[in-house]
Amino acid sequence: MPILHVHVLSGWSADRKSSLLKGATQAVVESLGAPLRSVRIMLHEIAPEHIIVGGEVGRQSVVFHVHLIVGRTEAQKNALYQALNGAACAALGVSGEDVRVLLDDIPNTDMGMANGVSAKAAGR
Repeated sequence: MPILHVHVLSGWSADRKSSLLKGATQAVVESLGAPLRSVRIMLHEIAPEHIIVGGEVGRQSVVFHVHLIVGRTEAQKNALYQALNGAACAALGVSGEDVRVLLDDIPNTDMGMANGVSAKAAGR
């Protein structure tokens, strides 16, 4: 059950944000083999005055924070990093230098699933 939080500067059009969400979803499905129905992505917009990158206030930045149930291979994770970077570049026209991906592996006992059961109890 991949869960992603995507942090971007505010001001993008609805079409670009939708394109980013769809591209990121496809990136997760293709790189990890995750079922589409299990992918959840939340977009968080940051005011330019609320971000500093390399000492520059308001500098472009896209950060994906990904939560996965433990078990993906290093190759799958690397494919995900590349696919999310590509999705951000394609949807927003940003440089790949401005994209970061943080990944948390969550034990299956530490993720609640549908109907209030752990991922482990759900067979994941």
